[in-house]
Amino acid sequence: MFRTFLSTVAFAAMLLPSAVWAQGKIAVVNLQEAIIQSDVAQARLTEVRNEEGFKADKEEFDRLREELDSLVKDFQKDAAVMSQEQQVAARKRLTSKQADLEHVGGKLQQAEQATAQALLQEMSPMVQEVLRELIATEGIGLLLQRNSVIHADPGYSITAKVTDKLNQLAAAQ
Repeated sequence: MFRTFLSTVAFAAMLLPSAVWAQGKIAVVNLQEAIIQSDVAQARLTEVRNEEGFKADKEEFDRLREELDSLVKDFQKDAAVMSQEQQVAARKRLTSKQADLEHVGGKLQQAEQATAQALLQEMSPMVQEVLRELIATEGIGLLLQRNSVIHADPGYSITAKVTDKLNQLAAAQ
């Protein structure tokens, strides 16, 4: 049964290239990456990262990371000579510092993700226009979202082309 299935898939795979070329090229695109890598998105993310609240959180994140790294080094160095109680107390400090770091990191990530989500929605009409143009000019017969594809050689990706076209379109406006 399984061999029959594999034979059918292999036969279909041999026929696919000629059928695909008759219909047009196959391409993949990562729309989120294309948008986030655009000049407009990078400028917006820079604005968010330069806001006072974000900067304060980033400084706190960096400080917490340094403190955690220092605690880990101290624990690794002194663990052999620590009593059981001291080891438990040190582990609690490590766990607490890690939780603080994750909380602040989550705030930073959430701010960037909110901006990225807003950009995705805001730039959607431009992306659709760029995709229609690329589909027509490149002769694409099948366009797939990159995260829906198990494997695609980099030559199939038009993500960079989408980003370039978005940059050109934004510059023209």
